[in-house]
Amino acid sequence: MLITGGTGSFGHTVLKHFLNSSIREIRIFSRDEKKQDDMRHNLQAIYPYLANKVRFFIGDVRNRQSIDDVMSGVDYVFHAAALKQVPSCEFFPMEAVRTNVIGTDNVLHSAIANGVERVVCLSTDKAAYPINAMGTSKAMMEKIIYANARNGAGRTTICCTRYGNVMCSRGSVIPLFIDQILNGKSITITNPSMTRFLMNLDEAVELVEFAFKNANPGDLFIQKAPASTIGDLAEAVQRLFGRTDVKIIGTRHGEKLFETLMTREERLRSEDMGKYFRVHADTRDLNYDKFVVEGEVKTMAEESYTSHNTQRLDIDETVKKIMTADYVQKALVNAGGGAFS
Repeated sequence: MLITGGTGSFGHTVLKHFLNSSIREIRIFSRDEKKQDDMRHNLQAIYPYLANKVRFFIGDVRNRQSIDDVMSGVDYVFHAAALKQVPSCEFFPMEAVRTNVIGTDNVLHSAIANGVERVVCLSTDKAAYPINAMGTSKAMMEKIIYANARNGAGRTTICCTRYGNVMCSRGSVIPLFIDQILNGKSITITNPSMTRFLMNLDEAVELVEFAFKNANPGDLFIQKAPASTIGDLAEAVQRLFGRTDVKIIGTRHGEKLFETLMTREERLRSEDMGKYFRVHADTRDLNYDKFVVEGEVKTMAEESYTSHNTQRLDIDETVKKIMTADYVQKALVNAGGGAFS
């Protein structure tokens, strides 16, 4: 198994899920040697009998040769390498293109060339109706996934997962709120009425595992998730870690009022699988009559699936939800129990 971007939040969690499985070898691929060294020593300390199962490879998805070097003999790929900070991508959009678009194309072509069995790629709500550079690059990444899945992937099954805000992942807002409270600063909120889906890292990995087991070529999988307003999320964090002032700072570059996990166009060809939606691949080919002459009577559903129309958590429910994140539990212990001490 290969995990690109394997030293990130997702990589750590998916490694934990598969370390004690029947997978013979897990390859961690990333460009950060310090994070790899930290991860290696952590494995040796906590899982001494399993640490040798994990191999580390320095490289960059932008470099096809470094991908080819790690791909030989791989059966399964979880592609998590990405630039995902909205402000960074907004100011350096070509860097987002090089990693999220060209890098994904490199990974998929290498996987196909090496006869990999399955590739699961990680996308984001920001790819649905994108308004910022990061979302646009992820939308193009998804198009590349579907094109490769349709156009000669051979024995390789390629699919995609899309999820919204993963609590306490790198750059997310809950760690910022906690840090601000513990340092006696005001909590900074862009817009308290904004809504965001809430899911923890384990749920994100469960979504990827579900896709891994159930995907057909070109499928997109989406997990149903509850949401809260940013104002209620800040209130929930304050209940756990103590009160502080709240400062409204205004919307950032490229920030959305709500998250969209499934567009109206996708919802029309979606399948409700209980906990998840499967969006079937668009099977039209390059016969332009199907687009401009024949057409379709109905091309979209009545509404998309968003953080505004999903289950809305109240403050008590939001407290319970964020307490499922390991980061929050550890932070409470380190803070001496916070408001609950």
